[in-house]
Amino acid sequence: MFTVSRRTFLRTSGGIAAAAAFPIPAVLAADPVKIGVVQPFSGGLELFGGQAKLGLDLAAAEINAAGGIMGRQIELIYEDDKTDPKTAVERTTSLIRRDGVVAVSGPITSNNRDAMMPTLSRAKVPLLYATNYEGGGCDRYLFCFNTVPNQELEKLLPKMKEIGGPSFYFFGADYIWPQKMFEAGEKIVAGAGGTVAGKEFTPWGVKDFAPVIRRIKDSGAKVLVFALPGADGITFIRQAEDLGLLKDLKVAFLGFGELYLGAFGEGKAQDMWVALPFAQSLQTDPVKKFVADIKKLGGDATPVSQYAFTHYVSLHAAKAAFEKSGSIDSESLVNGLEGISVDGPTGKVTVGKDHHVTLEMFTAKTEGAGITVVENLGQVAPAPGCA
Repeated sequence: MFTVSRRTFLRTSGGIAAAAAFPIPAVLAADPVKIGVVQPFSGGLELFGGQAKLGLDLAAAEINAAGGIMGRQIELIYEDDKTDPKTAVERTTSLIRRDGVVAVSGPITSNNRDAMMPTLSRAKVPLLYATNYEGGGCDRYLFCFNTVPNQELEKLLPKMKEIGGPSFYFFGADYIWPQKMFEAGEKIVAGAGGTVAGKEFTPWGVKDFAPVIRRIKDSGAKVLVFALPGADGITFIRQAEDLGLLKDLKVAFLGFGELYLGAFGEGKAQDMWVALPFAQSLQTDPVKKFVADIKKLGGDATPVSQYAFTHYVSLHAAKAAFEKSGSIDSESLVNGLEGISVDGPTGKVTVGKDHHVTLEMFTAKTEGAGITVVENLGQVAPAPGCA
């Protein structure tokens, strides 16, 4: 039977021992395959952590029901990183030292990922990272199962120029993901013959966006490239709608997905565009089955986003990698993942030699109460920024 262990981390006065001293536990043939999961179940990003858990839980249930991995069941050991880098490192250290996990899945934020990677690299335990991010994460022990900037922007921004106009304004949160997305986006806009009327970043927690909305209006931009996730992004879009900005331009809302549906009010925030690797509105049999299975776990009202999809795929890829290598340990997983290809609900997902994935991509827009897929872009390879 599928088992999820929930543990509570107790901080000791002695701190955290060096990762290089981690013991490698003896493993019996009948022991479960332990995979740690470090996700935000508190601290502000619980919705994303919950989606990751749903995808992982479903994949583990399917794998275990089919006999496990080489006859051994998967055991997922969940830890809450509280959306905090220091806590993420503590939880990761505990999973490796205490639980002897062969891999770790998570987290959501780039800050937490970057904080965790030195520990994982020293311990030689791979991280299965399934969040869309800014690229540049290049390490033997890091595997990225979601998109990097080119996969989201290369087809989306020329489309926005076509339907909106040639003048773009970039506005987002002041941290690495929007910064790198906009850096890539400006190059794509220039290559498509567009211009950038303005670019700015905002700190978290702003309540009144009227000044920036006026600046965007006054710039004459016809497309807003927007990267402000979470509650702040919802606040901005509501105020932009109320102040008439959305009548004047088209919005490319980076990172938008099903988790935002219903947040803006009935009939609001229409015709906002995104490029993404999954949408629950896709009407193929594999997607419909995946959505139905996730809703059985989470309830009928549960949104099913790309984060459930990518975490689901990452665990099935790990199973295929272990079986390809013929052994269940961390190095076998690393070796097996390189070049592995698995069938996901939307099509093939292939891990390249740079540990990033080629996957099916779609453009979509908000329409009514949902997200409507406009175009299947086909298989889009990553440009992860590895030297």
